Amino acid sequence: MLIAVDFDGTIVEHKYPKIGKEIPFATDTLKRLIQDGHRLILWTIRYGHTLQEAVDWCKERGVEFWSINSDYAEQDVANEERSPKVKCDLYIDDRNLGGLPDWGTIYDMINNNLSYETLNPALLGSANQKKKKKGWLF
Repeated sequence: MLIAVDFDGTIVEHKYPKIGKEIPFATDTLKRLIQDGHRLILWTIRYGHTLQEAVDWCKERGVEFWSINSDYAEQDVANEERSPKVKCDLYIDDRNLGGLPDWGTIYDMINNNLSYETLNPALLGSANQKKKKKGWLF
């Protein structure tokens, strides 16, 4: 699976342009996903020297991405002023509707092909409940 992973707020706490503390188990989970054969793209708003700092930070912790802010490693985005949106199978981002699950849950969802609805039917709320008719029109 090709997975795009955000950096600030997802791998580390938000401290941009600085690098925040690692979110618990983020790099361990990313390394395990790579070992499982997934291709990871670092997908971040960072560019230039702040991007290089993030790449270096990850590499120091044993996480080497298949690609950085691009669909494939050979694509040159170094001189672009913003990161292009990448095409992938899955995005992991703290700005996801519903927020960022913990990294153990993220791994389980990917490894077992689970959805939010499968993990927590309550997330569907009243949307799945049939509405009772109140009268003959409504």
